[in-house]
Amino acid sequence: NKWRIVFPNNGRQQRDWDQASRSYSGNRIQTTKYTWFTFLPKNLFEQFHRLANLYFVFLVVLNWFPQMEVFHREITMLPLIVVLLASMIKDATEDYRKYQFDKMINSSKTKVYDK
Repeated sequence: NKWRIVFPNNGRQQRDWDQASRSYSGNRIQTTKYTWFTFLPKNLFEQFHRLANLYFVFLVVLNWFPQMEVFHREITMLPLIVVLLASMIKDATEDYRKYQFDKMINSSKTKVYDK
């Protein structure tokens, strides 16, 4: 239960406002899931939570044993790679659209009530 300090927009209290604003987070909107560095690990983590993708991984691993090999090893990996790439492209485009929308909202002008 910490009280937030609000300063009017005038030059006399600019230094006080700068000091008080360091302890509060901004009001920037961010709805994206990924960043450039976290896209691949987070997306793969989400993809392998789906049972169908785990089934394809199981088939790929099983096909690497010569006793169990039904198809060529590369052919068994193809469906998994196609599904993962399609999902990654879809997630990347959705996240980029969210990023663009967030950027538009964060840079838009707002009306502030002032007596």
